[in-house]
Amino acid sequence: MRNEFALAFNEVLEHYGLPREAVLEVVQAAMVNAYRKAVNASTAQQVEANVDLTKGTIQILAEKEIVESVADERTEVTLTDARKVNPKAELGELILVDSTPEDFGRIATQAAKQQIHQKLRDAEREKQFDEWSARKGEIVHGTVQSVGPTGITVSLGRAEAALPKREQLPTERYKPRDRIRAVLMDVSKTSRGPQIILSRSDRNMLRRLLEAEVPEIYQGMVEIKGIAREPGLRSKVAVAAMQPNLDPVGACVGMRGGRIQAIVRELHDEKIDVIEWNPDPASFIAKALSPARVSGVYLDDDPVRGRTALVVVSEDQLSLAIGREGVNARLAAKLTGWRVDIKSVAEAAADAMQKLGKEEILAPFVEAQAAMIEQVQSALARKAEGKPLPPEDYSTMNQFVTSVEKILAEQREGRRKAQSRRLAEIRKNLPPSAYVRTLESVELPEGLGQALVAAGLESVGQTYERAMLDPDSLLTLPEVGARNFEKLKETLENVILDLRADEKAEAEQAAAEKAQEAAAAGEAPETAAAAPEAAIEGAITVEAGAEAPAGEAVTAVPIAAGEEEEESEEDDDEKGAKKKKKGKAKAVVEFNPETGLTVARRKRKPGRSKDLLTGGLEED
Repeated sequence: MRNEFALAFNEVLEHYGLPREAVLEVVQAAMVNAYRKAVNASTAQQVEANVDLTKGTIQILAEKEIVESVADERTEVTLTDARKVNPKAELGELILVDSTPEDFGRIATQAAKQQIHQKLRDAEREKQFDEWSARKGEIVHGTVQSVGPTGITVSLGRAEAALPKREQLPTERYKPRDRIRAVLMDVSKTSRGPQIILSRSDRNMLRRLLEAEVPEIYQGMVEIKGIAREPGLRSKVAVAAMQPNLDPVGACVGMRGGRIQAIVRELHDEKIDVIEWNPDPASFIAKALSPARVSGVYLDDDPVRGRTALVVVSEDQLSLAIGREGVNARLAAKLTGWRVDIKSVAEAAADAMQKLGKEEILAPFVEAQAAMIEQVQSALARKAEGKPLPPEDYSTMNQFVTSVEKILAEQREGRRKAQSRRLAEIRKNLPPSAYVRTLESVELPEGLGQALVAAGLESVGQTYERAMLDPDSLLTLPEVGARNFEKLKETLENVILDLRADEKAEAEQAAAEKAQEAAAAGEAPETAAAAPEAAIEGAITVEAGAEAPAGEAVTAVPIAAGEEEEESEEDDDEKGAKKKKKGKAKAVVEFNPETGLTVARRKRKPGRSKDLLTGGLEED
């Protein structure tokens, strides 16, 4: 019995790898259950199990009632036997006595093995979940077990993982017993244990392969700035050197391309372009379109419509820049974060020619470069007739496009700065709660709120910004129109005014409570009790002692440095002469960069009919 029990206990320890105390506790519970089944004992009866691992013995103690004559040995014991355990035992008492059945070792061993496997299975699953969760994002090695229409099952040793169809490479075909490498994407708990999801199409798969093949990346000498990937077709990787005099592209490619070719073979001949990252967006976009050669990149960074890059290439590089089914252009856009618009030199010149008559800022250019414009028009006419053009014409068209786009870029930059200043003014007068208040809580015409939410507008503040900065983008939305747009603007202004009023009331209440606390503590209340109101109005700051007449506006007047109001003295025979508090008005004078004028601001109480952007301020 000792050998049987010791073998079973050691087998459990070796199989589950759990602490000895935890397994012993489960074994004792299994012995109690085995005794109850062996003698058909009631669950209400107290039963304990003592396991001696050294001797390999098991003792079962069962609670029994002390009686004169035993009718049921399972629940009763004589007074003589009870006093062998406790000499002070009396009739009618309950006592724990040794109740180990004969040949209990063999029965208990079999029952313990079954119950331990059942009870410790959850502990094993929890342990496996913790182990695999800690390895998220790493590459794991496995063997294909089965192949199905929805994915394949991969054996990872003591665990199984799934490689869904969507996470496979479209060029790969698997069969059982194939060795496979994949990145561990996700681990979740299920009733059958941890569910492990693998992927070979995720961009982290390419990142981990680069770290494994390129020591400079693993050691931090080369940093991966970005990865854009279309699994099975093509990938682009942007790398940057963290140390001087280090070629990051050469380190990734390796001697004769050995490092990158090993990754290409692992990904079943997926093409990989390694480019050097550049902080200049134009240069970075030009490199991202490799292997195509780019003639020019012109950026349009609009804060509302997003970032767009016009890329001009020669005729023979157009198809190479776009790539098969547009894959090269898509990957460049993903890698750089810019929307890329690729055009040939002739197409870009034709578009620039149309802009000459639409943009007033180009009028001086038209007068100064009449000869160039005439030459470009002639070249475009011959191009439309299908006649070949000499390299000089392409060079002239490229120079023409560069000149036009440079002027327009300067104009866009000026507009962007003005728009940024206007956006800052709008946000300055909007309460913070406007960005918390959702459109769902605002009463809008039917269908209008859904159209705004579908356009990515969720809060009142965000929608008001768009309405003031780019009203055309809202007018083009369905369910908006000119009438609904005016209603929307009016509704938003009313909501914002209510929010400002609520914040003002809360600030005044907080100031009053603070003054009461100060008065209760015997301190003088602060003189800046009206500060919340002044902060909300934002027009002028007046210290205590400089009050304005009731019903009149307060105009900010510049005061030279060192200039102060005359001090008034009050004679007092008993206390001596005391000076009154000095009061000086601090004027707020602002410079308007658009008009080039310096203006003073007058404090007005904002009315609901006023434009909210003024915030109650008027210029003199």
